[in-house]
Amino acid sequence: MTASRFPMRRFFERLVGTRALPYLLHLRPLEWPIMSAHFLLGTLLAAGWGLQTGPSLLGWLVFVALMNGGTLAINSAFDQDEGDIGYLKAPPKPPPHLLAFSSVLLGSSAILAFLLPLPFALINLACVIMSVLYSVPPARLKARAGWDLLINCVGFGLLTPMAGWALTGRPFSRAILLASIGFAFLFATLYPMTQIYQVAEDGRRGDRTLVIQLGVGRSLALALLAALIAHAFFLAGILARGRAPLYLAPSLAAWLALLLPWLRGWRTWTESQHENGMYWGLGAWAVTDLSLLALLWP
Repeated sequence: MTASRFPMRRFFERLVGTRALPYLLHLRPLEWPIMSAHFLLGTLLAAGWGLQTGPSLLGWLVFVALMNGGTLAINSAFDQDEGDIGYLKAPPKPPPHLLAFSSVLLGSSAILAFLLPLPFALINLACVIMSVLYSVPPARLKARAGWDLLINCVGFGLLTPMAGWALTGRPFSRAILLASIGFAFLFATLYPMTQIYQVAEDGRRGDRTLVIQLGVGRSLALALLAALIAHAFFLAGILARGRAPLYLAPSLAAWLALLLPWLRGWRTWTESQHENGMYWGLGAWAVTDLSLLALLWP
């Protein structure tokens, strides 16, 4: 059992039991803090500290735990990965009822969302539908280069901060729309990083992912271009609020500090280095979130 290698897994194994642990792990809760931060960014930019506790907690449950957790679980149910996957090292074998379990989570998310403002519920429903199209045959868009990128840019990049904003019931501002478009492009920067270290396994499965189609070098060049476009949209959003863009510089610097060395040295990087690069990308994403939080705070 993989729990023996990871102290945190041993803790949760004692908490939920051996049979339930694989179901929990395939929700990939290590991603939840990242998803939560990106989701709550929209909420905080809409309402500042004037959040309503009840709706905010229900919105988090619906969008992060149920929708995002169910999305990752249904992905695991069809991928049957044996090597490391995003936010889960040495994944346990997907348990026999993972597809049914993830389907219940996604369905519950779609229904419970309608207890909250309608724009939030509709955004969440769109994400549920995209989750199914992304992982489930015959559509399985994750296996089609270009479509895999588009689904992730729209779902995680664009719609997640918009869902956080919509949770407050306030009309969308020009600044949040521009920032959300920027995040769609920023996910085009991050997404190739999530695939580079899985090229061999994706290739064995027959998936024609973006990185497999373009190659590692071109994928990293695309990531750099997307990062620059993303920051142009962030700048437009900041200027729409009449703010000085001073705090945007650390965000751009963080992405350039990651991507430029990677572009120069990718041919000699090991699979482990490429995987670590993805996690450094998550750190750069956090810098961007904090920069925009400071610049667009209501």
